[in-house]
Amino acid sequence: MRKFSGDTLLVATHNAGKLEEIGNLLEPYGVGVLGAAEKNLPEPEETETTFVGNARIKAHAAAKATGLPALSDDSGIEIDALGGRPGVWTANWAETETGRDFVMAMTRAHDELLQAQAPQPWTARFCCTLVLAWPDGHDEVFPGTVEGRIVWPMRGSEGHGYDPVFQPDGYDVTFGEMDRWGKNRISHRADAFAKLVQGCFD
Repeated sequence: MRKFSGDTLLVATHNAGKLEEIGNLLEPYGVGVLGAAEKNLPEPEETETTFVGNARIKAHAAAKATGLPALSDDSGIEIDALGGRPGVWTANWAETETGRDFVMAMTRAHDELLQAQAPQPWTARFCCTLVLAWPDGHDEVFPGTVEGRIVWPMRGSEGHGYDPVFQPDGYDVTFGEMDRWGKNRISHRADAFAKLVQGCFD
């Protein structure tokens, strides 16, 4: 497995919340992060139907454009009673003409669960696939998950995305009610990051 060398990592995301979360996770290893926006990188079209496929598109596009190693994350929530949806289309459910509206997306998920007459608990998981790509085309892949359930109504104002409706197994609070340190210890991204660190930073 190829090791990362350097003190700054390009993160192929325009999502400020995701960039901050990745920066917090890498801080103990003395690695700073740069976002795609700082390099004026366009967002490549995500044409794959898997997390790893879309993560590879973003990581390799950023590495090729900048000549720097680039880390990409593709993540989403899979709701079992909805056949795993929204999955790779998690962000798409929130798209509006003026930006992303995750309250609308969470409401849609809840409405579809009611329409499906799905029995509770509404089991679900957050999934994250990290891809670290180098300009020569090499990459390393690290998947992570956290199991839990969808709850309603939304609870908490921390985090981002679908955090206020996701209650991880073994906890009585949602990700939206956890501070970032608590969430970062158990999240899908933390699971994938532990594998990334072991593989490429230790």
